[in-house]
Amino acid sequence: MFWLRGVELALILEQFLFSSDAAEELKGAIAEKNHELVYLYDTNLVDEIWKESRPKPPNKPIRVHDLKYAGVDVASKLSSLRSELISAGSSAIVVSMLDEVAWLLNLRGNDVPHSPVMYAYLVVDVNGAKLFIDNSKVTPEVMDHLKNAGIELRPYESILSEIESLAAQGAHLWLDTSSVNAAIINTFMSACDRYFGSLKNKSKNNTKTCDGFNGQSGGPTGVYRMSPISLEKAVKNHAELEGMRNSHLRDAAALAQFWVWLEEEIQKDVVLTEVEVADKLLEFRSKQAGFLDTSFDTISGSGANGAIIHYKPEADTCSAVDAKKLFLLDSGAQYIDGTTDITRTVHFGEPTARQIECFTRVLQGHIALDQAVFPENTPGFVLDAFARSSLWKIGLDYRHGTGHGVGAALNVHEGPQSISFRFGNMTPLQKGMVVSNEPGYYEDHAFGIRIENLLCVKDADTPNCFGGIGYLGFEKLTFVPIQSKLVDLSLLSVAEIDWLNDYHSQVWEKVSSHLGNHFLLFLHIRCMCMGSML
Repeated sequence: MFWLRGVELALILEQFLFSSDAAEELKGAIAEKNHELVYLYDTNLVDEIWKESRPKPPNKPIRVHDLKYAGVDVASKLSSLRSELISAGSSAIVVSMLDEVAWLLNLRGNDVPHSPVMYAYLVVDVNGAKLFIDNSKVTPEVMDHLKNAGIELRPYESILSEIESLAAQGAHLWLDTSSVNAAIINTFMSACDRYFGSLKNKSKNNTKTCDGFNGQSGGPTGVYRMSPISLEKAVKNHAELEGMRNSHLRDAAALAQFWVWLEEEIQKDVVLTEVEVADKLLEFRSKQAGFLDTSFDTISGSGANGAIIHYKPEADTCSAVDAKKLFLLDSGAQYIDGTTDITRTVHFGEPTARQIECFTRVLQGHIALDQAVFPENTPGFVLDAFARSSLWKIGLDYRHGTGHGVGAALNVHEGPQSISFRFGNMTPLQKGMVVSNEPGYYEDHAFGIRIENLLCVKDADTPNCFGGIGYLGFEKLTFVPIQSKLVDLSLLSVAEIDWLNDYHSQVWEKVSSHLGNHFLLFLHIRCMCMGSML
């Protein structure tokens, strides 16, 4: 929102909607053009327009994430966090990332579509913790859970008052400026200025001052560092990984049932839209134990729509699924014990030679990343080229990252880890992290191809340990067949053919017990070994 003032452009920023880093970046960018960024403090101009017609905030109850899925109790997580605070010379931390709040407190919510989180802030100090949330969402069970963990409840809208109070007490406040909003950062900085201004006046009057928050002296200060919760959450414990493995098998069963239904409908020449197909997949998933929601809007793209990387079909404008074109389906689910994300590309008729070659090269990239072995402390961007190499050999590529972090019964996209050509992310991949493996190829106005599984980083058994460090590899979490008629065996090495056969053997072994007889034939046919043509 902006207005013209003389020759200047004044841009008004609603501080709660931008992280501090994003606001500062915007401020610097517009200053280069002699424009000014103006922060809103007490007024939200959108609210002034909305007035009484503003939608009510979500108020569905939150729930306890059972310890058998969380793996570590809240007290242990808070103890670990407090150790981090002390090591950093901090007395308290503001946690504003919703998935970090949910993970730290072993809670889950319903405030954000596809993500089991709730709107809340959390302030943790070395002696206690306060959760800022709409109290109407807190059930008696959740209240007992929080009390047992020593968590006090505060009104959601009182967070800025708490920040001012912390500054007045001289807190050394840990703030992650990449995620904490500009309102909190600016409130704390202003409160610090007031504190030191008051201190100066007291000094003039020879008034004795006392130690600050939790006995720390020197007055309030910001400890500006990345949240320590981000990395700890990304490295899954045994229970979280077991939940991910189990939920992926149930998800694979739902997908097998879905593909049987879709192929039968296509063979009967039933006209189905992309939205109808996505809705039917949701129906199959919803019958699985522990299903809660989709983990993102399903990307159901037939033909040219599959070339739109983040395509979302709409009921009034979407296409029908065309049996003579490639069909790309990228979907995922939230289960009580895990989060899934999978993409498969299929053809219901006869694919062209071009489509087969492109699909095979995407598959080769998928296999190369799946089989990668790499030393500890390797950042994800180092592995990105593994997935692109086969495409590069014929001058092809794709315009998105190869892998993103995935939460355990949490957000389907999480950091700090990634596998991407964007080499600025130096976060090393660590044992227990979950990432996607999703190379693709997209031919504008024609077709799209993507093959996606989720992987877990694990120890690799290597005959050597050069440099005295360990080596890592990947464990597959996703077990859904890859359509064999889209594969040109003549392009594959013997090792790549063996990988595909072994993968399908694992699919059969792990998923067949979850299916009834009607669906076993489909799985058996899809998992049949492919003979070598070399």
